[in-house]
Amino acid sequence: VSFNAVWISYAHTVFAYSAFFSALIVGCLLHYEKIVENSLYGYPDEWFPSVSAAIGDRYPERSLFQLLIALTAGPRFLMILLLFLRLHNPQKTTSSYVLLVSGLVRTFTCGGWVYITSSDDHDFHDIFMIAYIVLTIPWTVAVCRLTPSGGIKRARVATCLAFFFTLVPLVYFFIQHKVHVVAGAYSIYAYFEWALILLDIGFDIFTMYDFDGLTVEISEGKVELKSSTAKPVKAATPAASASWFGFTVNTINSFMFFSMLTSLFLCVWHFPLWHMGVSGYELSIVAICSPIFLTVPFVRKLVVAYPQVSRVGSVLAGIGSYKFEEPENRLLVAALGNALAFISLGGELIAARLVSEQEVRNYGTSFITGLLGTVVVKYGWFTNNPIWPIMNETNGGHNLTGLVVGIIAALLTCGKAPKALSASPRGGSILLAALGLGGYLFSLHAMLTDASTLIYWSWEGYPANGPIPVKHSILTMLAVATGCLLSAFAPRLTSSLSFSVFGLGSAYVLYTYIELVSYIGGWCYAVYLAAMAPVIFISTTSTWGNAGVVLGFASFIQVVISLGHVWVVAYAFVPAGELLRERSDLVLGFSTVCVVLGTLNYKLVAEKNIPSEKSTKPQSSIAKIMVTYLVLVLALGGYFTYERIPTTPVPFNAESRSFTAGIWTIHFGIDNDMWASEDRMRDLLMDAQVDIVGLLESDTQRIIMGNRDLTMKLAHDMGYYVDFGPGPHKHTWGAALLSKFPIIASHHHLLPSPVGELAPAVHATLDIYGEEVDVVVFHSGQEEDEEDRRLQSLALQRIMGDSHRPMILLSYLVTEPLQGNYNTYVSEQSRMRDIDSTDDDRWCEYILFRDLNKVGWARISRSTITDTELQIAKFKLLEKPSEEYSEDELYGNNFIKENQVDELLRFPLCFYGDGVRDHRYHVFDEPRYFE
Repeated sequence: VSFNAVWISYAHTVFAYSAFFSALIVGCLLHYEKIVENSLYGYPDEWFPSVSAAIGDRYPERSLFQLLIALTAGPRFLMILLLFLRLHNPQKTTSSYVLLVSGLVRTFTCGGWVYITSSDDHDFHDIFMIAYIVLTIPWTVAVCRLTPSGGIKRARVATCLAFFFTLVPLVYFFIQHKVHVVAGAYSIYAYFEWALILLDIGFDIFTMYDFDGLTVEISEGKVELKSSTAKPVKAATPAASASWFGFTVNTINSFMFFSMLTSLFLCVWHFPLWHMGVSGYELSIVAICSPIFLTVPFVRKLVVAYPQVSRVGSVLAGIGSYKFEEPENRLLVAALGNALAFISLGGELIAARLVSEQEVRNYGTSFITGLLGTVVVKYGWFTNNPIWPIMNETNGGHNLTGLVVGIIAALLTCGKAPKALSASPRGGSILLAALGLGGYLFSLHAMLTDASTLIYWSWEGYPANGPIPVKHSILTMLAVATGCLLSAFAPRLTSSLSFSVFGLGSAYVLYTYIELVSYIGGWCYAVYLAAMAPVIFISTTSTWGNAGVVLGFASFIQVVISLGHVWVVAYAFVPAGELLRERSDLVLGFSTVCVVLGTLNYKLVAEKNIPSEKSTKPQSSIAKIMVTYLVLVLALGGYFTYERIPTTPVPFNAESRSFTAGIWTIHFGIDNDMWASEDRMRDLLMDAQVDIVGLLESDTQRIIMGNRDLTMKLAHDMGYYVDFGPGPHKHTWGAALLSKFPIIASHHHLLPSPVGELAPAVHATLDIYGEEVDVVVFHSGQEEDEEDRRLQSLALQRIMGDSHRPMILLSYLVTEPLQGNYNTYVSEQSRMRDIDSTDDDRWCEYILFRDLNKVGWARISRSTITDTELQIAKFKLLEKPSEEYSEDELYGNNFIKENQVDELLRFPLCFYGDGVRDHRYHVFDEPRYFE
């Protein structure tokens, strides 16, 4: 039996990290408030558990930790012995034996504080812990002394110094906790304690380089060590991404990168949304221009040699920002995380290029695999990324898990021994390279960070003549995987000008056509974008010496196009908005042309520098790794698709033959404190027993809203049919319809808006207890644009008047009751009537109806979910033709007491008084019922 000794290093790393972080995760899931509590404070004053509390205080995490740490012992002792043999230097005999002895004794003291917890015997636990830290000094010094000069030695020294410098704030915050009794100090102390764990295990990770080329053979009772190298491994870093280990690390890093990038714009959106215009916080997006710092030689060398530093920082800030309650602080910390993430991306591209062109290709493949991972995970979490800073443990977030996985991957990221970067290769252009990368990153962000985005670009309503997100998002995932395979197995095709024409044509079809044809264009566009990563990355790194300039300029271009992407819909609220009003074609076209220019730059470089086609084909190892990961990710996507198979919706009060309709402006699914609000929305709609609801400000399929579909969560959890309304290419803020009753047909309208924001309307026909009833969901223009609102009222009046079926209007009208445009909506031409014309305390939301029996209506307070209340009205179908009823019988305001109403027709009791979760009947403090 023979095996590479590197596996001993891998096993030690995996078991050690798994022991600590599995205990932390299980402890937080099962006993969070108990393990963060100490002798002085509990939750929420303390919020993060110490190492001792996580690993030793509770079952089952204590048992899980001790089991995994026992499995670490074998690889640990083997690692110490092999390291002694590998680094033994006859001229440094003392150091060699210090390494051996301190390593062995230190391991036994580790067993002391692991198996004797602070709960068992506090004194002995501390004695073993102190002894372990003291023995760390000779262990790390001896290993560093014996390591040959080069990048690995510098990395070990840096890790060692980081370990001991971390002790300074550790001691400081322990004193703050123990002596000065400062609330929260122990949680901060715990951060540094966990950092010591990361650094301690991280120091031993470098043994994988020492053991490279070392084979252990076991035969006939003998153990032999065979080395394929004459000397211990030196500083050169292998082609990291061509291994399972390297590809996995790069894929996780890519997952974290896209999670942070998509969250930054989403967090920024919270502020102009509340300011109704430019807020100033938009400047935080320039954080992604941070690669410009790579023009500084010292920074470039540091990031290339030690990517772990910037990667760990990006994860701590970008993923860990959820810990900051104040939206402003959360945004700024998330921006810092993005700055470090973009610096890391730039440094790793440079490092890959210093190895080989093939290494850049491998890196590009893992980059797209990580992107696909975020798409699948978002689909599994109803288009919210569970590690975004708008998520937390109360709304489905798994931030701590993301933080742990991200930090481990960051620490395992391979660096490249820094050396002088050679001058730019002949051929190629800094401008073309920057345009290519900037346009490419924007295109990935805008189109491929959610599986439903391209589907909604083709959505036109019912009957559905194209894909539906809940069923067919897997097709978009398949497109990304297909592009990834093309990039690896057909590099000449993906770098050809004909493939660029294919990309341009796909974008044209996506934008120009509708429904199935549009989605086919979008599917092909997704294949094109996913396949271009290696080409664009090689184009970007073609000018080695100017890599910082290229990356910085590319990030700036990405920011500019992203702003254009916002301007096309927010033109009424931003400077010079009219220049890009409703011009998604220009944004889509320009970004795609930028990608083509990047391909052109690749071709210019290829004339002098790119290897032959034969040399660009993937190594068999990387091909196997890539295909395996793609199959696994797609299988997970298939599982989520199976779980999403919808059941037939059932009305809340079918036995009474009644139904409740509501209107709600939901602020894009972000609550007043910048948390995702879908769960809270679901709970309120469930409690209010709403069968049909119109949601306004609901189009979240843009980068500033995170490319989300908040209707998916509501429809799945509550059982609704859904019409998302006009798609993102229609440039509205959104109007969506959710219904317990089948949607027979629906049409999307963009009502006249010559000056201000577009006014969307969804006109749907529902099958309600066997009778066709029309429902219109409508959002009118701004208060400032009077002529727009007048024209919109006339257009909607025609739409309603042309229908001969019973109808409900769920709307946002921006008018006072009985005045102005109100009398156009409520008129003989529209034949619509107000649910309660006596209520003069309305301005925005209105419910109008005709040819139905109105039972009652209510206004329910919003809590902090949004800035607008939920209005609901209960109706029944008429028992005879409407002509046989008088005007007063159908539309009069003949109020009755609740005790005069059938119990099955009453509104829920939970909203009386103080209500539930800060939702209550307000304005009238109770529902109003009609005779």
